[in-house]
Amino acid sequence: MSTDQKEIEEEKIQQQHAQLLMELPRAAGSFRNDLYLYKGSWLPPPVLLGAMLMQTHFKHRSTDIFLSSFIKSGTTWLKALIFTTLNRSRYDFSNHPLLRKGPHECIPTLDLHRFEDYPITDTEVHPFPRLFASHFAHNLLPSSITDTSSECKFVYVCRDPKDVLVSTWHFILKLRPKELPPVSFDQVFKAFCEGVTAYGAYWDHVLGFWKAALKSPDKVLFFKYEEIKRDPEAHVKKLAEFMGVPISAPEEDNGMVKKIAEFCSFEHLTSLEITKTGAHRLNDGNVVQNHAFFRRGQVGDYKSQLTKEMEGQIDRITHDKFKGSGLTIGATLE
Repeated sequence: MSTDQKEIEEEKIQQQHAQLLMELPRAAGSFRNDLYLYKGSWLPPPVLLGAMLMQTHFKHRSTDIFLSSFIKSGTTWLKALIFTTLNRSRYDFSNHPLLRKGPHECIPTLDLHRFEDYPITDTEVHPFPRLFASHFAHNLLPSSITDTSSECKFVYVCRDPKDVLVSTWHFILKLRPKELPPVSFDQVFKAFCEGVTAYGAYWDHVLGFWKAALKSPDKVLFFKYEEIKRDPEAHVKKLAEFMGVPISAPEEDNGMVKKIAEFCSFEHLTSLEITKTGAHRLNDGNVVQNHAFFRRGQVGDYKSQLTKEMEGQIDRITHDKFKGSGLTIGATLE
């Protein structure tokens, strides 16, 4: 595609995007933008544009691997684990890209990333197999990559919704512009329970990928954050096997799995200079300090923020939403 054709295509999408912003249902957002209801998901304008570009222009490869997740569900950690596991024979730990770049630079997030030449369409610069991440719901992704006939693979990570909520709240405090009116935790809690949050309702998002994993376990690897925390080395092995680069017997004997788990641990990642002083530029021009993507990384940290009534309300919603699906996350109600 020539430069002129790219400019025409981008202008066309921009016009369609502007028209949608005038037509779609709208709600107040907690970060910096209002949210717009697009195909069942509440999206801020820059992310809505990303969805349109991906659905229209993204050219997949059969070897592509996608990390999918709801926001604040362990994405940064999984990016490090996936990148390090896949490239373990390519990079030495003493001179590893993660020492110079944050996980978000190693695996670009399609819905938040503008490529240097043209958004979404110019991804050939990435080495194969290409690694991408996205917070889009399963139904927002192009059918060309989600269809069972496609050989693209997905790693999905979910997390207890109570911890997701609290982690999101602290992320909002870091990112919300000071010139905007403050939002209270009660407001964020209410919006979360109603599903009016960035990327839509948590429960619908998780169920979309859970059902896809049940249908095609060779295509979608479904992880729970709490289980990875409990046994990271076992999940490194599962990742390696799923991505087509299983851990060999010599690697096992040389402690490769343990090395990957420790290299990508919360303690190690947060100690890196790139985490302390680096920053990541989003597609809307905003810059986020790398340390903002890390907080505590603990299981059950919601107890420091939620009242018992709030815990109970989220657990009831989770129980009702997941009933009959075979999926359990967080507290299980009888």
